[in-house]
Formats: sequence, C-alpha cells, structure tokens
Amino acid sequence: MGETELIEKIASILFKAEREAFEVDRMVDRYPELTSDLAYRIQNRVVELRSQAENSRISGRKLGLTSVAKQQMMGVDEPLYGVLLDRMLLPEESPISLKAFIHPKIEPELAFVFKREIKGPAASVAEVLDATAYVMPALEIIDSRYRNFSFTLLDVIADNASSAGYILGGPCYKPERLDLRLMGMVFKKNGRILSTSTGAAVMGHPARAIAWMANKLAETGQSIRPGEVVLSGALCEATSIAPGDEITVSLDGLGKASAVFTD
Repeated sequence: MGETELIEKIASILFKAEREAFEVDRMVDRYPELTSDLAYRIQNRVVELRSQAENSRISGRKLGLTSVAKQQMMGVDEPLYGVLLDRMLLPEESPISLKAFIHPKIEPELAFVFKREIKGPAASVAEVLDATAYVMPALEIIDSRYRNFSFTLLDVIADNASSAGYILGGPCYKPERLDLRLMGMVFKKNGRILSTSTGAAVMGHPARAIAWMANKLAETGQSIRPGEVVLSGALCEATSIAPGDEITVSLDGLGKASAVFTD
C-alpha cells in the first residue's frame, strides 16, 4: 500500500470513529509501516476531514506528553502536538453533553493566546512570552478513539493527540504579570481536590513546551499564527468524566475554568 493510500485509509477510519463515537483497534498493529512523519500527515488529514464536515477552522494547537513521567510511560523523549478546531471550543457557562464522546477524560491546562506569529526552528521561551497576548486557565477534554484508551505514540499522533474539546476560563492576564513556573494549580472534581501542581510540571515552564512545538512545526513549514490558542500541556493526570460531574481548575493569580457535564 502506498503512503497516500495508507494516510487516506487510516484517516478515514479515525474520522468515522470520532464522528460516530465508536472504538477502533490500534493502527500500529495493522500497519507496522507507520512512522512519526506518516502519523502527523494522517493527523493533518483527519483535521481536514473534520473541518470539511463541520465547516470549522483551525483555532490553535495543543501539546501532549509534556511531563517526563508521561514520556517515560510511552517510551519517548519528547512531547507531541495536535490541532484545535473552533468547534471544539465548548461553553463554560452551559452544561456539556457527553453523548458525542466515547470515553472522555479531562485535564487542567494553561492556555496561551498569541498576538504575533511564532516560527521555528529557533523559537525560545522568551520569544513565546513576548508574542503572547495573554494567558488564561483552561480545561481540555481528551477522548481517544482507540479501544480502552490504549495506544502507542504513533497511534495517538494520528488520532490528533486525542483532541476532543476545550473550555477557556478567566480572567486573562499578560504573562509578564505572572511567574508561570511557580504558579500554583488546584484541580477539583465535584468539590474534591484531585491534584495540585505548578506550571513547572510542563517541561519546567509552559512556554518551553510551546517553543518546542513551534520548532517542530517548522520542519513541515508550519507555525503558530496570531490569534491562535495553544494549550501548553496537562498540569497533572487527566480524570474520567461522567454525567453530573463538575470539574474546576484554579490557577494562582490567574483565575479558574470550570465545566459541568450532562448526558
């Protein structure tokens, strides 16, 4: 099977699984010829298919595997990235239905919104911060299309890094007003604290993860564009969600984001 045919075949399977909310088996077990380059090309095709079906556009990016623990668990030494579409943005003020998801989880994030382009291959933490219009608390819903949420690195890259939805909180602040490394985080589910952390949990500094992504995107001629939202990586482990759950992340000196879920 040629590369173009392989990309189209796997992208079609993953797109259909997402649209119809059903699980599929890992792609690497059926297609051992998968590589990182092919996986990201499949991701791009999945995004194209969803954009066309929903009349949506790219609103930003997201990072994954930004902690050493998660990288070691997956047997890799660098993060991964995925794409956010505008229709993935979910309202903070209204209950969110879980009907469209397979086995969703949610994790706390720090969101960056950019006023200038970030383009590799030599993007730095300082450049990312200088180009940031503001930061805000956020929650990301992840929902792997793979059976039992079990996958390899190549599988999850192809599956658009398990992207499913995101919620933005507030208020918004310019990053120079905050020490993003030491900023404390409290993650709650139904009023109970699940985890506490700091911004340093994301590669030592959340902006370092974004600089890495900008440099990685440059390998394929892409960049982070003005106006785009970037979720810099989970500040702790994700938790599963079910109808009736209320999830909150509070970031010290920044504010909070919350979500309530229904059937």
